[in-house]
Amino acid sequence: MQQFAYSTGKNAADMAMVIDAMDLLSAGSVDAFALVSSDADFTPLVMRILANGLKVYGFGERKTPEPFVNACSLFTYVEGLGQSSASPGNPLEKDRGSKKLSGDTRLVLLLRNAVDAASGDDGWAHLAGVGQQINNQASLDPRNYGYRKLSDLIEATGLFDLRREQLKFLVRDKRTQTRGVSG
Repeated sequence: MQQFAYSTGKNAADMAMVIDAMDLLSAGSVDAFALVSSDADFTPLVMRILANGLKVYGFGERKTPEPFVNACSLFTYVEGLGQSSASPGNPLEKDRGSKKLSGDTRLVLLLRNAVDAASGDDGWAHLAGVGQQINNQASLDPRNYGYRKLSDLIEATGLFDLRREQLKFLVRDKRTQTRGVSG
């Protein structure tokens, strides 16, 4: 629902949105919520909706505070919508992107933890399992990094091995090879 400010000030529209959201939540007539905002004031609303077992899909600008981004089941930066995914055609651009991604400590930790949690004894994990682990831990939309798919983002970091087996992707942390696990 789009809200209009019936009085001056942003809080009037914010309050109306919260009331509408709580009405929808108590009616039990929705499966998920989408909040389009860059305002961390909506974080308690997100937490309340999540507590009722529903997903919250957030959309906002890059300036959106981390608490709101992290609270959402999935958060997408609107600047990334409609852009084509990063192109692997230019090796210099690919290398520059890899260094930037591998330097993102939060992203690397999230990916490595997810791969580790989903991997078998051989160190390989099904990409679907990795995605599930990520969704259990945080909000991650590959489009926020310029990639359409999780597999493209993981490959672009340069920190993981990917291989395709029939209709599924397998992922392994490259450090696994140096720890003596083979496959």
